[in-house]
Amino acid sequence: MNKNVRYKFDPTNPPPLTEAQKAEIAALKARPEDDIDTSDIPELTEEFWRTAVRNPYFKPIKQQLTLRLDSDVVAWFKRHTPDGRGYQSAINKALREYVTKQDRKAG
Repeated sequence: MNKNVRYKFDPTNPPPLTEAQKAEIAALKARPEDDIDTSDIPELTEEFWRTAVRNPYFKPIKQQLTLRLDSDVVAWFKRHTPDGRGYQSAINKALREYVTKQDRKAG
């Protein structure tokens, strides 16, 4: 008999905080910025952010939805993926690249 217990963390529905945790967070929020010792943390430069790369292990949570796209656009993505598989992931990748580019323009 397997006695392992597994818990799955759902970041969209975290467990409630205990009163002690709430009190600790409130105390930290009340502290002025000058009280925080950051002497052992190097300052992040513009160069750091310019060459920063998204965490390769980061997997955003997918959200299922209904989306109406032009049929020629869907057909293009299906034609440009192996056996028409993975076209939704290819569309997601194209949208992510667009969003990232827009964020860089805005920032």
